[in-house]
Amino acid sequence: MFMDISSEMIYPLLPLFLTNVLGATKTAVGIIEGIAEATASLLKVFSGWLSDRLGRRKLLMGAGYGISALSRPIIALAATWSQVLGARFIDRVGKGVRTSPRDAIIADSTDNSKLGLAFGFHRSMDTIGAVIGPGIAFVLLLIFVDNLRLVFFASAIPAIIAVVVIILFIKERKRPKEDVIKLPKLSISSFNGPFRRYLLVVGVFSLGYFADAFLILQAENLGVQSALIPIIYLVFNVVYAASSTPMGALADRIGLRLMILAGFIYYSILFLFIGFSSSAIHIWILFPLYGLYKGMSEGTLRAYLATLAPEGQKATAFGVYHTVVGLMLLPASIIAGYLWDNVGASATFLFGSAMSALAAVLFLLLKTHRS
Repeated sequence: MFMDISSEMIYPLLPLFLTNVLGATKTAVGIIEGIAEATASLLKVFSGWLSDRLGRRKLLMGAGYGISALSRPIIALAATWSQVLGARFIDRVGKGVRTSPRDAIIADSTDNSKLGLAFGFHRSMDTIGAVIGPGIAFVLLLIFVDNLRLVFFASAIPAIIAVVVIILFIKERKRPKEDVIKLPKLSISSFNGPFRRYLLVVGVFSLGYFADAFLILQAENLGVQSALIPIIYLVFNVVYAASSTPMGALADRIGLRLMILAGFIYYSILFLFIGFSSSAIHIWILFPLYGLYKGMSEGTLRAYLATLAPEGQKATAFGVYHTVVGLMLLPASIIAGYLWDNVGASATFLFGSAMSALAAVLFLLLKTHRS
């Protein structure tokens, strides 16, 4: 929660900082987000595998959050978009190191019948931070008019608190040493067919699941004032936070597969509307609906993965999953930026809609569940 307060003080303002202050193009925004996420994602599978090999989660988790905290002052001091790229890379390296061990701690601590609820609750706490962060940013921008760099500096404070919380309060269930020694080498071949086919579906969907920065740019494009961007993002995150836990519990009741399929279809329809939106009021309506999508799918996609992962390789499995998602973000964001600059904003969102529809079809046709 605290790290997301820090991240979301920056994230909704960063596209505006890049385009309006540093003069970056939309394609440059896509390159920054894509390279940062994709490069860092290579670490997610390695950190997951290392966590399984060492039988340690907390150490890697704490290191990852600490690395991300270091990136905040660098963004505040950036004079060119390439320097922002470097700072975003450092931030995402930290995310790459921490994400898989963190998700494995959740999976290790939860009964399979409540995985949807557990990961939904995680997304709720994460997103409560994403509600508070833009709120703090909005207040700071009201007091210190348009001083984006001050907001970026202030975001270091909750990031440091997050690291302290990990050190003092997080506990992990250590695995027996003999189980650690028997783990196989890092290889996708050690996972079953349904797991690999599920990754294929997630990869196709992720090709149209580009950075949220493009939705922020669409809001500005349709006339939402820059000072109100943190507020619209706050509303989005309120819906996301409020829906994640009940949607996770609902997924446990009706089945994770059904919820995932519903999410793909919902995303496809929603991005059609975003693509054809023509005024600021449309974005004020559609952004919260996008938060509902996040609430119904973000935790569920991970919970379903936990049901397919081998017992002794959960962190590695989450690492592979996050790496696939992150690597696809590079072409997804570059394609999104290119379509925006050369065809138009609508083309960007219609492409995302098409990829989600294709993922829904593949999820139905391929055997992505255990017999």
